[in-house]
Formats: sequence, structure tokens, C-alpha cells
Amino acid sequence: MSSKISVMPARERTPLDHSITPAQINQLVESFYGKIRHHETLGPIFLREMGDDWGPHLEKMKHFWASVLLKTGSYKGKPVPAHTRIEGVTTENFHEWMDLFEGEVNSIFAPEAAPLLMATAQRIAQSLWLAMFADPFAKPPAKFGNQAA
Repeated sequence: MSSKISVMPARERTPLDHSITPAQINQLVESFYGKIRHHETLGPIFLREMGDDWGPHLEKMKHFWASVLLKTGSYKGKPVPAHTRIEGVTTENFHEWMDLFEGEVNSIFAPEAAPLLMATAQRIAQSLWLAMFADPFAKPPAKFGNQAA
């Protein structure tokens, strides 16, 4: 009796939007974290976690966003455990982070790509918020970012 092994084709890695480039991702990470570094409330949180050498974190974030947006598969970290160990983060910090991130996204990416990227960032923020703050029955804020929106 002969059994055949069926091989599934590799999943196609389709970018979130074809206008997104690695150069844009690098620019996003560099400019966004430059603003984070000087932010009144977010800067001290990141400084406490990373010290003065932000280089390794920036490289990790470039791989993370390339994996998310371009489907490169180059990110090999575990974001939930990395974030759940951080002390002193509040829901308000999520809003601040998203507001800064949205400003950078809108200034770097094409108008058709920016909303797709922000929807993805929103899902990631909600997942991290749930992992950090919520019990299994809690519901994350509907939208992180500008609370007036």
C-alpha cells in the first residue's frame, strides 16, 4: 500500500499594500522612535527599558514592521512577553503611542496605504493591551489614538 505525501504550496507573501517599501519602514521606525525618545511620558518608559542604546530595538522594530507590512518573515521575536514585563505602562500611554505613530504613518506612506497600516497597528495595540491589562472578559478600547476621534 502506497501513501502519497501531499505538499501544500508555500503561502504567498503579499505585502499589506504594494506602495510600501523597506525604505519607508526604516524611515517610520527612525522618525517615530526619535519622537518617542523626546516624548514627556513615553520617553522615560523606553529609556528605562532600553537605556541609551536604542540601536538594537530599532533594528528589531524594522524587522517587526517589515514582517507585518511586507510579509518578509524576518522578525523572530515575541512581542507579548516583551511588553507584559514592562512596568508603569497605562492605557493613556497606548493612546499617546498611537497618536504619534499615526502622525508618522500619515507623513510617510501613500494615502491608500496609511489607513491599512493604521488598522493593523490598531489590532496589534489591542492585542498588547489585552495581554497587559485585561482579564479574559475585558474589552479593549475600541480605538487607540486620539480619544476625541
